[in-house]
This record gives sequence, structure tokens and C-alpha cells, in this order.
Amino acid sequence: MTMEVDILELSDRSAKFVLSNVSMAFANGIRRAMVADVPTLAIEYVNIYDNTSVLYDEQLALRLSLIPLVTDIETYVPQAECTVCGGEGCPACEVSLTLSSEGPAVVHSGDLISSDPLIQAADANVPIVELKKGQKLVLEAVAHMGYGRDSVKWQAGVACGYKNMPIVSIENCDACGQCAAECPKSIIRVEDSGAMIPEEDILKCSLCRLCEKACDINAIKVNYDERAFVFTMESDGSYTAQGLILNASDVVKGKAEELISILDQL
Repeated sequence: MTMEVDILELSDRSAKFVLSNVSMAFANGIRRAMVADVPTLAIEYVNIYDNTSVLYDEQLALRLSLIPLVTDIETYVPQAECTVCGGEGCPACEVSLTLSSEGPAVVHSGDLISSDPLIQAADANVPIVELKKGQKLVLEAVAHMGYGRDSVKWQAGVACGYKNMPIVSIENCDACGQCAAECPKSIIRVEDSGAMIPEEDILKCSLCRLCEKACDINAIKVNYDERAFVFTMESDGSYTAQGLILNASDVVKGKAEELISILDQL
């Protein structure tokens, strides 16, 4: 059977879709790729030339490293895999960002000036530090490409998860309403003919089976489709939601092709 993808919601930062006709291993591979295997840019080194703010240099460096940066996967490669410099650092695997600010002012992520106009802070309003009158902050930050499996600062997918597609069947219901009262999602409606779940609400089911346990006559059965999964995901802004999903798919495809190549050589 051919894999199917049904888009339910899609915005710049988040998506919800149904992935059908795949195994749980494949679905989890997509989830893991979005979280850990799609490379992103993040600040790795910080050269601080002047810091008279209330924050220590180490605290500033930590804050800077966690600011999501828009990533161009077509231009940059992970530093450890760079064939140009061998991992020493070059324009193919790193980007320089500078910051110079004097108080009174609140320094935001948008104050970072990148050497590459395409690489900017994903959110310009992330506060870094508040400078009082006479305080200064002058620094250079160097961002490298890396993987979420190595550090959370390179993790582009911040809320990626899935559940099996719920299947709820209701037969010979006496309309007592016990199942509706127990449902934590409030998706069960009780009508004269018995309980029912509107088609547009079935995806909200959490498979908790409280409704099933509450029914004294066993009229309601909760199950799930083993080869269909409801995905929800969010991006930190390094990529659009669509871009992150596509890049994760490419990662899984690349690993499969690499495995096939290895097996062919045996």
C-alpha cells in the first residue's frame, strides 16, 4: 500500500497531519529525525570584548546559544562533516554574528548582526540582557551547524509527537450518558439514539478508554489503527514547519539508501 499524508493544519511554525499506511518504526523515525537528525545553526562560541552588564560572560553565552537561528541547509553543512576546512571552521559551516549595544536599553536577539543576511534570529524579540545607563555589551558570536542529538541548542523540532489513529465503535447504546461524563476531551455526544462522536472530533480522542470502562453494557469499544498516526509538531523557527518535515523525510531516506549501499557491498 502507498503511504498517505493528510494535512490537517499547517502554519509557519506548526503542523498537524495524518500519516497512513506506514509502520510505527517509520513514524517514529520521522519524529526522531525532526528532533535530532535535521542539522541547524546555533551559536557555539562567543568572543566577548566588553561586558559591563549584570550577567556573567558564561550566562550571556548560554543565552545566546539557545536563540534559534534561521538555517539554510542548502548552503551550510555540519562542522564535523565539512570537507572544506576539515572541521576547523569556514564559511561553509559557520556564520559570524556581532552585537554592540550601550544602555539604557534591552538587548534583543534582533540586535545581532549576521555576516550572512539570510541567517538571522528566528525571533527578533528574544531578550538577552537589560543594560543600565553606562553599561555596554560588545561581542562576536560564531554559529555552527550541528545536530539535536548532540545538544538541545541544535534541536529544530521542539514539540514533535504522534499517536495512533483512534477507532471508536458504539453499538446498542442505551444513552445513559456515563461515557460522555467520563470523557476528558468532551467529544462524546448523547442523543436519543445513543452516544456518538462527531467525525471532526475523533482525532481529539486520547485513547484513555475511560468511556469504555464507564459503560456497564459494553456498548463502546476503543481501538486504534496500527498503521495510521496523527502527528503534531512545532518548529523553533530554524525551519518552517513544512521545511522541517521535508528535511526529516530526506534524512530518513538518506539513511535507508546508506543501509542499502552497505548491504550491497557485503
